[in-house]
Amino acid sequence: FPVPVTECGSFQDSSGSEDEARPGTAPAAAAQKREERLRKFRELHLKLNEARKLNHQEVVEEDKRLKLPPNWEAKKARLEWKLKEEEKKKECAARGEDYEQVKLLEISAEDADRWERKKKRKNPDLGFSDYAAAQLRQYQRLTRQIKPDLEQYEQLKEQYGEALYPTADSLLHGTHVPSKEGVDRMVADLEKQIEKREKYSRRRPYNDDADIDYINERNAKFNKKAERFYGKYTAEIKQNLERGTAV
Repeated sequence: FPVPVTECGSFQDSSGSEDEARPGTAPAAAAQKREERLRKFRELHLKLNEARKLNHQEVVEEDKRLKLPPNWEAKKARLEWKLKEEEKKKECAARGEDYEQVKLLEISAEDADRWERKKKRKNPDLGFSDYAAAQLRQYQRLTRQIKPDLEQYEQLKEQYGEALYPTADSLLHGTHVPSKEGVDRMVADLEKQIEKREKYSRRRPYNDDADIDYINERNAKFNKKAERFYGKYTAEIKQNLERGTAV
């Protein structure tokens, strides 16, 4: 059957338009995909740079933390607490109020009860055990008495700058001149120590019922020392000599 000219012409025209549209859409789709990939690549590159920067910052911060003392965080928190306490004291003094009373008003009954029980359990004076423990107890007592002068600290920071914080290469000998107040405080503390020491250096009471086996004070001390080390080995010999049954 012959195909109509009009239908054949229309068929040829539609197929020709589709063939002409296909070559134009392919490059556009490829360009769009390429642009999308480039955009994702740029985003990944920016994220990589940001991660590298954050890692470098963390490495620097970790290196700083490792160079600090092991209890630096606790010391820093305590110093910040002391600074806040000094500011509150100044505010109370400006208002004409007693800081201790204001502080007690802010403490709850549960906290006060817990601190009181903690104080009862704690016994700071355990007696003499060795010289290292006595020295540590003396050091802790002296550090508790230290009251920092923040104004003088700020003046020293302005005067010395970074030299105020010594390092391993700093030369400290001969560079520090103590103040008159510091010297007077040290002298007062030493006088208190001498006075306290004199109270403990007392003569032990004399026992009238004890056996006299010495000729003077020095010989008595020697006999006590010998008895302490060799008494258990010479007890039988001493008893035989006292009974007169020694061979």
